Amino acid sequence: MPLMTEELLKRRLRPLRHFSTKNKSMQRMFPRWNKLSLKSAAAAHVLSFASRKALTPSRQCSGKRFNVPPSAEFVARVSGIPTMAKLPFRESADGLDAAFVGVPIDTGTSNRPGARFGPRQIRVESALLRSYNSGTRAAPYESLVVADIGDINVNVYDLKDTCRRIREAYRKILSTGCIPLTMGGDHTIAYPILQAVAEKYGPVGLVHVDAHADTSDVVLGEKIGHGTPFRRCVEEGLLNCERVVQIGLRGSGYSADSYEWSRAQGFRVVQVEECWFKSLAPLMSEVRAQMGSGPVYLSFDIDALDPGFAPGTGTPEIAGLTPIQGVEIIRGCRGLNLVGCDLVEVSPPYDTTGNTALTGANLLFEMLCVLPKMKYY
Repeated sequence: MPLMTEELLKRRLRPLRHFSTKNKSMQRMFPRWNKLSLKSAAAAHVLSFASRKALTPSRQCSGKRFNVPPSAEFVARVSGIPTMAKLPFRESADGLDAAFVGVPIDTGTSNRPGARFGPRQIRVESALLRSYNSGTRAAPYESLVVADIGDINVNVYDLKDTCRRIREAYRKILSTGCIPLTMGGDHTIAYPILQAVAEKYGPVGLVHVDAHADTSDVVLGEKIGHGTPFRRCVEEGLLNCERVVQIGLRGSGYSADSYEWSRAQGFRVVQVEECWFKSLAPLMSEVRAQMGSGPVYLSFDIDALDPGFAPGTGTPEIAGLTPIQGVEIIRGCRGLNLVGCDLVEVSPPYDTTGNTALTGANLLFEMLCVLPKMKYY
């Protein structure tokens, strides 16, 4: 930005100087204003601009305008209308490289309700997020045009109609070339989302992080619910089964081997016992080799984490993953051809401290930071 000329500075300052010099009470309140020279005012202007420039990410890179969340150094976190990471709200995915979108349903839950409020609470807690990833040095807002495009207008009285609405909405999002980052909502939503994803990309690989396999056939006479999405996906050919991994599975079951069906399809099943007391970076190196260069969808159920860390969820299971391991899994997806991600099953009524939603917001940020074309410092 060129330095201001003296004439331009005079025009900028004239209304304020006129107001202060004509108003006697203002003179008494701000006596130093009358002594402010044009030279010192110019210096203050340049210094102020330079400090903002140094502390705020570039909004213009390679001829492309990016959305950059306001820094809490200048804008209070508690101010404004909550959007994911305080990003701008957009009504559609047109012109976006990636978009945060909410799917507020819990109609498919089998135990605790409340996940319909998950997207709203994740957005509230996401006000703490900043612009750069200090751990990986990723600069998402210098790499991709990102915004919050709001929520899918679901039908809370009809789960099948909700699935139709989700599928149609994601067709539109994906048709723009945008990568959706979804805030759930219960895990039922993965089924219609993957229907839309597979329509665009064909059968995809899947990194599924969860306490449960979600491969039941029928629950209480229904084929659609949060315990059945990946069975439906296999039946419809939406997944490349040799490129599916399920991580963190645990808990009591309805048979001695609750994951027999998954293995029979060709899924790699990583039960939580294989994850205890260790880093998951070596596992993710193997997962990257398994996934190859084809399109991959990442689905993360917050109940994959131990309920001591994430109590606000519908079907908690003890002895789960740690948040550190959750971050390792997501960071381990760097380099994959990710075409969509979700973070599901946050239930604010069971999340009295907000920690579950806060963790979910941070995991979504980590997902953003491993999307293709990411810039790292």
